[in-house]
Amino acid sequence: MKVLIVGSGGREHAIAASAAKSVKVEKMYCAPGNAGIAAYAECVDIGAMEFGRLVAFAREKEIDLVIVGMDDPLVGGLVDEMEAAGIRTFGPRKNAAILEGSKAFSKDLMKKYHIPTAAYENFTDPDAALAYLENVSFPIVLKADGLALGKGVLICNTLEEARDGVKTIMLDKKFGSAGNEMVIEEFMTGREVSVLSFVDGKTIKTMTSAQDHKRAGDGDTGLNTGGMGTFSPSPFYTKEVEEFCSKYVYQATVDAMAAEGREFKGVIFFGLMLTKDGPKVLEYNARFGDPEAQVVLPRMKNDLIEVIEACIDGTLDEIDLQFEDNAAVCVVLASQGYPVQYQKGFPISGLEEFDKQDGYYCFHAGTAFKDGQIVTNGGRVLGVTAKGQDLKEARANAYAATDWVKFENKYMRHDIGKAIDEA
Repeated sequence: MKVLIVGSGGREHAIAASAAKSVKVEKMYCAPGNAGIAAYAECVDIGAMEFGRLVAFAREKEIDLVIVGMDDPLVGGLVDEMEAAGIRTFGPRKNAAILEGSKAFSKDLMKKYHIPTAAYENFTDPDAALAYLENVSFPIVLKADGLALGKGVLICNTLEEARDGVKTIMLDKKFGSAGNEMVIEEFMTGREVSVLSFVDGKTIKTMTSAQDHKRAGDGDTGLNTGGMGTFSPSPFYTKEVEEFCSKYVYQATVDAMAAEGREFKGVIFFGLMLTKDGPKVLEYNARFGDPEAQVVLPRMKNDLIEVIEACIDGTLDEIDLQFEDNAAVCVVLASQGYPVQYQKGFPISGLEEFDKQDGYYCFHAGTAFKDGQIVTNGGRVLGVTAKGQDLKEARANAYAATDWVKFENKYMRHDIGKAIDEA
């Protein structure tokens, strides 16, 4: 079959690398893709939000399957437009992608269907939000309602910080229209765990667990980013946690969406907080996490295309989803200054080393071709991933592999997976 992947980051590279293993795939395209994805797919210069051009391209090339990797086109309704053109597409329709597209919607859904989450209130009026903050306990969490590249969340320790946060989100519109509505949420403490899942509208099959590191600096300092690294599995995701979430979170969410007339087919990402009162949902995403996909997909035993087709066809209950009994760690190599200001266009060397070793991967997040060379082209540049028999070995392997890669202004955290040592 002919496959088109929509996106350009490390997640899409991980999807392409996994899809390329399928015996079903004859030809793969990626729009717009990047320098790493080009090893598996023909990259086409069409943006992820150029729906008309994407549909026309899919028709012209007689694409059999479209995989939408990114949140913006999912929330914007690309799946609906592809399906209207008769093209099989993997991902939630617009009315289901709202699970990620609106934090206010997802919080209200959890409240209505008794899915455990933090206490909260939604606001469209900044003055009402400011008045509410006069009577809360700190720290408190402010969340822009819409998509904000994983950065629209502010943790405020004082009333003054919270007032500034309301100004940032709702008045200054730092996150654009995502700040038209805002969620003020109870601050939860505990271990964070990410669980990705395949969903076919009624059946849900969870993947192996992972844990992301959002802050830019070591020791979870600095600004929130799209993710500076991750590991899988999480030692804190115990059998007891899994059983609780299976009963009260996972299937409950799928059933809630169906009950609301918003059948969900695709990937639901559950961001969990393991609190002293039990697991609670921090957030939902409506697609593979980035960089979680970079440690989860390399450990999956199944043919990705077969699983995706089962989600589309409603036959996921027939799939025996399996993962390797090992571990993986991903360390993101970023451009110095990310997520604020950074330079790009620097040549990258050492990438050929990954072709010589089994169990090592270099997923491209922000790269491009320039004058016959692969150069940096983003804040997050590469995701260096390595497997190991256990998390400690995988972590050691991943950090060793970061030394293979050289480019000017290279920056990374040095404590990805440090929590492993505390488990």
